[in-house]
Amino acid sequence: MITALKIIFLLGFLVLIHETGHYTVAKLCKIRVNEFAIGFGPKIWSKKGKETDYELRLIPLGGFVKLEGEEEESEKKDSFSKASIPKRIAVVAAGALVNIIFGILAYGILIFIRYLISVNANFTEAIQYSFRAILELIKNMGLGILQIFTGNVKMNDMVGPIGISGMVSKTSGLTEFIYLLSIISVSLGITNLLPIIPLDGGRIVLLIIEGIRKKPLNKNVEASIQSFGFIALIIFSVIVAFNDIARL
Repeated sequence: MITALKIIFLLGFLVLIHETGHYTVAKLCKIRVNEFAIGFGPKIWSKKGKETDYELRLIPLGGFVKLEGEEEESEKKDSFSKASIPKRIAVVAAGALVNIIFGILAYGILIFIRYLISVNANFTEAIQYSFRAILELIKNMGLGILQIFTGNVKMNDMVGPIGISGMVSKTSGLTEFIYLLSIISVSLGITNLLPIIPLDGGRIVLLIIEGIRKKPLNKNVEASIQSFGFIALIIFSVIVAFNDIARL
């Protein structure tokens, strides 16, 4: 029971800050947010705001922010489609960037406190040590992403939600849990920014292409690209899930 609650909290929290990133930047860019939902499936709680419906759904494995004019044609001046390319890129990138920033800050604070207590160092030494640890984390994450594209990381080495659940179940104490939370948050953010459709990074690539062409892609072409990317992502997720189960 405790393990299940830890997994739900971890996934729910990371989704919450991710979607809050999209939501906040959309609001700052004067883009209308029609729906802000945490989870998928049937609604278990909802509240209607001035222009946004806030929802909590049954399955805590994701979430979404529905923007005016993001998926459908809209002539409203506060729609996503009417916003400038830089504003749309900012909105799309915001979720992943929030995950990365949160993860780095949480990791740095954790390392700072542990070093300060265990080594009995002064404040400046602990700051310097945690800063070096953060740089090492970013470096290792970058190398990990590079190895994926160069083929040095095999499918069997990748971990999905089932594998993450297994790691969460093995954490003992708040420190280990926060450490895992921070690492997963940074990893989630970086992964989301990869130029792969339908991830946020793939959407950013399409927006950059639109900016270069000075006009949107043909709707049928964009839909085909999105469908192909979605199918590829589903296949990839199934393979990773199968490997996770095989390791149990």
